[in-house]
Amino acid sequence: MTMKWGMEKMGINRDKPDYWKKDTAASIDMYNEWFMNFAPKTFRETRVSKSASVESALRVTGYLQNLSPDILKSHPEILPILRMSTCPPIARDRLVGLAGVRKSLVQNMEDTENPRVSPRMSEKTLKDELGKIANTIRRMIDLDVFVWIDEKRKPHKVEVARSATIVADRLCGALSDPIIRNAQEKRQLKVISKYLDSKGYKEYKNGVKFDEMEPKTYSFRTNVQVKVSADSEQVVNIPVDVLINPEGAKKGDLPIMIECKSAGDIANVNKRRKEEATKMQQLKNTFGENVVFDLFLCGYFDSAYLGYEAAEGIDWIWEHRISDMDLLGI
Repeated sequence: MTMKWGMEKMGINRDKPDYWKKDTAASIDMYNEWFMNFAPKTFRETRVSKSASVESALRVTGYLQNLSPDILKSHPEILPILRMSTCPPIARDRLVGLAGVRKSLVQNMEDTENPRVSPRMSEKTLKDELGKIANTIRRMIDLDVFVWIDEKRKPHKVEVARSATIVADRLCGALSDPIIRNAQEKRQLKVISKYLDSKGYKEYKNGVKFDEMEPKTYSFRTNVQVKVSADSEQVVNIPVDVLINPEGAKKGDLPIMIECKSAGDIANVNKRRKEEATKMQQLKNTFGENVVFDLFLCGYFDSAYLGYEAAEGIDWIWEHRISDMDLLGI
């Protein structure tokens, strides 16, 4: 599969290092403006949602006075809440060590998409493992937060609300980076959607195979099947944030691929910069050198990061100058 829509890929920003410093400053300003205006609201909304989840977990556990293997088996999704209900709060791997249970069990129970107990574990082993987790949580419950437990009574409504807020704050503190990152990703996709819609493009809202896209269409969060390496027949699905089949393309042509990236600090992006290079190489292994795989950047992307991506043949579009997307032939 090749690009057949007649556009030879030209440099957008990777071949203009004299502008990188100025663009980085503008991108950081844009990110900080968004963060100051919207991050507190996003965090508060998540805290409200988490508070409701904590209150639900308290109810199903008899307000932490009926914490049993059967409860954990029926409600594996409450484990992250229970970890934040101890003194001190317990990290996931620390719970594995303290309880002496299998790491896979805890990972399965804390799978955000599909929380579950390990399906292949025997009933006896599962009961023993869940019992160890329950015992560890019980021993370490934060009695200053859940004051009714020592007094062996039912909690008052205000005590439940107060304790739920405290645990929700702990959960949000542990999840603050993902909360902000997810909000930024949604915002970036919305910006791209608005830009493409203004040009008459149509979105596949219910998904589409990447090689079945009609001209002048786009899709979000689509899997593309690639070879693990050039000399391997092993294939894997990699998620791509944005696929765009331009106006001059034909159905079945390889679409433009865009990865959305936002970052609130420079250190983190330089730790993860190899991810894009790996994805680019896998795409080239599968589809050849004419792959168009670009980044959509907002935030703290310094010259070290940009230089690395440029050396890997990866170009980028700055969100603060989205009109650069026109250079892709859109």
